[in-house]
Amino acid sequence: MSNYIATVGVEVHVELKTNTKIFSNSINGYGEMANSLTNVVDLGYPGTLPTLNEEVINLAIKAATILNCKIRREMHFDRKNYFYPDNPKNYQITQARTPIGYDGYVEIEINGEKKKIYIEEMHIEEDTCKSAHRGTKTLLDFNRAGVPLIEIVTKPCMESGEEAKLYLEKLRELLFYGNISDCKIEEGSMRADANVSIRKKESDPFGTKVEIKNIGSISNVALSIEKERIRQEKMIEAKETFKPQTRRFDDKLGDTVLMRVKETGNDYRYFPEPDIPFVIITDEMIENAKKTIPMLPDERRKLYLEKGVSQINTTKLIQNRVLSDYFNNLLSEFTNFQIASNLLLGDISAYLNKTEKSINDTTLTKERFIELINCIEDNTLTSKNLKEILESILTSTKSIKEIIKENNIENITDDSAIKEIIKKIIMNNPESVNDYKNGHDRAIKFLMGQVMKETKGKIDPKLAMEILQNELI
Repeated sequence: MSNYIATVGVEVHVELKTNTKIFSNSINGYGEMANSLTNVVDLGYPGTLPTLNEEVINLAIKAATILNCKIRREMHFDRKNYFYPDNPKNYQITQARTPIGYDGYVEIEINGEKKKIYIEEMHIEEDTCKSAHRGTKTLLDFNRAGVPLIEIVTKPCMESGEEAKLYLEKLRELLFYGNISDCKIEEGSMRADANVSIRKKESDPFGTKVEIKNIGSISNVALSIEKERIRQEKMIEAKETFKPQTRRFDDKLGDTVLMRVKETGNDYRYFPEPDIPFVIITDEMIENAKKTIPMLPDERRKLYLEKGVSQINTTKLIQNRVLSDYFNNLLSEFTNFQIASNLLLGDISAYLNKTEKSINDTTLTKERFIELINCIEDNTLTSKNLKEILESILTSTKSIKEIIKENNIENITDDSAIKEIIKKIIMNNPESVNDYKNGHDRAIKFLMGQVMKETKGKIDPKLAMEILQNELI
């Protein structure tokens, strides 16, 4: 148990899902040949002028809404002046004084309790180009230069790496479902830095802040914060002092490594960008942006649970956006949603993974899926039968009943007939019955095997097990 309180703030850069870049008509893409998605504006040629992409403002309004931020109605862009090879203009266009969103929050759940992680501000800016180090040389790829970003800055309100991890997972989920960003951390479209300090008690002033950069995954954010907290504790206990500094997370070491000490504060000499007019956010712009926000994860969770879907299936559906969207088409219908979720997450997902297909690439329309659910529910199809005809169900346009008939599937669905078969099995296997009654659980598995063998698998195993257990009482 630590004798210190950690104070953590997180800064997240998120690339927006626009077709073109923020200030030019270059394609906003990833994975293309280096420097193939550029023009003179991205390269910082003298005399070129930026043209603001309207969709960037629209997506930023959506993000601010989803993150419960207040929206600034009159804003401007600023020049952040600094020299670095990945920034040939010698300034970055950002929002220093008038961020589009402010005073927001994201709600997480930790140790069974809800907690709000407060957002200080959310501003729009352009990304820089990407540096690639090759021995003693550094190469520059301008495909990323000018890609639109939102930077989301929390207040120093988190107290552990676990809270930061939960916040980032929730943030990624919200922005992904809001169609604002693809949030692919491995591709750099979502990047996080953490600020960490410690103090003895809450009434004490904040400790010396350390910024951690280059964190490649959400789990490493949690790990790097905890490592840094421990490092600072050891230094304070040893009566050592340290200056504000920037560290990076080293994957191989699993620890933070010093990059530079901050002797003085950065002076970026911000001033309003003279080449972009002030932007006025109207009520109409806000309302139009809000209309494009799809159903978000928390609303989906609530609806799924209300429809009788289990907690575990609800979580798995939310983790798969395509299946969740497909499942939403059923919500207005009257059907067994637990069976529907079992099918989607079980045999259907296994088939899709094996064939590298999406559910949208199959012929399983809403109407045919509901027919399939009904066939499972009334035991016309067993789990064994389903595996045999699943490919036909997902590739044919025939009705489920037609496919069942073509495959000569005739299952035993009469409870009384099943009961007679089970009574016969019990009568012919007295030793196994005695073993079961003496507490040997393996005996019932043997008896179930005999039931399935006798019926040639034409019986629902779950129903058969229920009847078998009742007959053994």
